[in-house]
Amino acid sequence: MGRKSTSNKVYGLVAMGGTFDTLHNGHKELLRRAFAVGRKVMIGITSEDFAKTLHKPHKVDPYSKRIRELERLLKRWRVMSRAKIVPLDDRYGPTATSSTIKALVVSRRTIGTAYEINLQRKANGLRPLEIVPIDLLLAQDWRPISSTRIRRGKIDRRGRLLSPQKMRRRNR
Repeated sequence: MGRKSTSNKVYGLVAMGGTFDTLHNGHKELLRRAFAVGRKVMIGITSEDFAKTLHKPHKVDPYSKRIRELERLLKRWRVMSRAKIVPLDDRYGPTATSSTIKALVVSRRTIGTAYEINLQRKANGLRPLEIVPIDLLLAQDWRPISSTRIRRGKIDRRGRLLSPQKMRRRNR
């Protein structure tokens, strides 16, 4: 079903995907790993229609805003020339059908989807992708950093706990 990669091997093209709402340090860690193991990185971002089907417990920024924020980061990191951003209209995107993608960078929370992708690839007559998992980045309270927790005013994008006073100000 695809081996978990623990080596420092570099692949020609790796893929990763997500909603990338309120770009935070957890997203950045996933991106860093993808650019460390891939000469080129295909970044799938959930389309607005697909994001609605995910039933997030908060609003999600428009697709265009999420892309702008990601592009700004990639330009600052000077890796934009190595990135290809594509819309995701389903859980698999191009990873289930592209023979040029060699590895998939995922968080441990989404590793199940990586296995599903490899099953789809097998059904499509393609070789499985190497799976490069990363641990979830934890906030100050030892719980994972997430867009939901940020939107609820519990933590900031770096994972720092927000004081009740700051939380009240943010929710006004």
